[in-house]
Amino acid sequence: MVWVTADAPTKVELDSCVRCGLCLPHCPTFRLTGDETASPRGRLAAMSLVANGDEQVDAVFADVMGLCLQCRACEVVCPSLVPFGRAMEGARAEIATQLSLPGRKFRHFLLGKVLGMRFLVRLGSLGIAIAQRSGLSRIAFGPLKRLAGLRRLPILTGRYSGNVWESMGPTRGTVALLTGCVMEPWFSAVHNATVELLRRGGYRVEAPEGQTCCGALAAHDGAAVLAKRLAARNISAFDGYEMVVANSAGCGAHLKDYKNWGGEAVSKATRDIVEVVAEILDTGDLPELSLNGKQVAIQDPCHLRYAQRIIEEPRRILRAAGYEIVEIDSEGWCCGAAGTYTLTHPDMSEELGKRKANQVRETGAILVASANPGCELQLRSHLGSDYRIAHPIELYRDALRASDEKAVLK
Repeated sequence: MVWVTADAPTKVELDSCVRCGLCLPHCPTFRLTGDETASPRGRLAAMSLVANGDEQVDAVFADVMGLCLQCRACEVVCPSLVPFGRAMEGARAEIATQLSLPGRKFRHFLLGKVLGMRFLVRLGSLGIAIAQRSGLSRIAFGPLKRLAGLRRLPILTGRYSGNVWESMGPTRGTVALLTGCVMEPWFSAVHNATVELLRRGGYRVEAPEGQTCCGALAAHDGAAVLAKRLAARNISAFDGYEMVVANSAGCGAHLKDYKNWGGEAVSKATRDIVEVVAEILDTGDLPELSLNGKQVAIQDPCHLRYAQRIIEEPRRILRAAGYEIVEIDSEGWCCGAAGTYTLTHPDMSEELGKRKANQVRETGAILVASANPGCELQLRSHLGSDYRIAHPIELYRDALRASDEKAVLK
């Protein structure tokens, strides 16, 4: 055995792959390259070679593991239920421990340290807001052009942690809101819609102090030690809550995987906001709204569709808002955002981003629903300002407010 960390892929995980190949047609990198090493089966075979001592953790192994998007589409079709996402995180943790690769330490500092420090995140957000207003963001190039596609940020961002919002009407319970790292300053409109709909649905909402970045980006990049520290802070902050709500698909998927990081209770308590709002709609505590005749193209974030196995709920919410849903991709390919993938593999990310944007253009819809911030950034950078990309709950909340205004006018 040449693994040196406790996070490495286990023999049980690796031996569970029977090399059937059912994953191959569902893997974007294999489909684009045709290379066996760019498939889940090939990557698991490489991990097994290292685990058996036949190969080493070297630059070639790092390249094979690094090309993976970690979309987890393979997990859905795997008859052996291989926990590929867990194994990949373990393999990358080994790479981070055993190899000194250019830029990795700095990237891990950003993902595991800076994103966990709210002051620095807010300071960076202030810099982006100034760049947006000065026009500097228009000359962004390479991976930075994704930041140019950010929603216009306020100079001073609101603070959610520590706040409590009482329910509107009879209270069905209390939920904890994951405020996250970039969600708070960059996607505050999603937080606003989340709190409003939960309150209307009868929930008291708390955003506990002490919480931090969920640690997904750090874990996916192999910064296991830093990811565990972030997870430990959140496990402590969310202790005792029966429901923890996340409104970023990637964050929700990672919280549900906290069972691998010592947080079984938080893992069981975590719900994505689209799950909760869909349930409230089914009880009748949020209304079904009349058709407005508008089309919305729906994009399925990988960590919603594959990691959390949530497909119908965002569609349920959009139908309740009165939208005509246009499907853009029956195969559910990754958009290429994939956390830091635009930095580590810009060419592959660009190819997948263009593919997804073209699928949207072919529908003729100029409104796109996406339940993950990374996917939204990727879509914005490829579609431009003629398209609106928003979270499904934002679209429902907007339709609900419009309905309220009509009722008042009558």
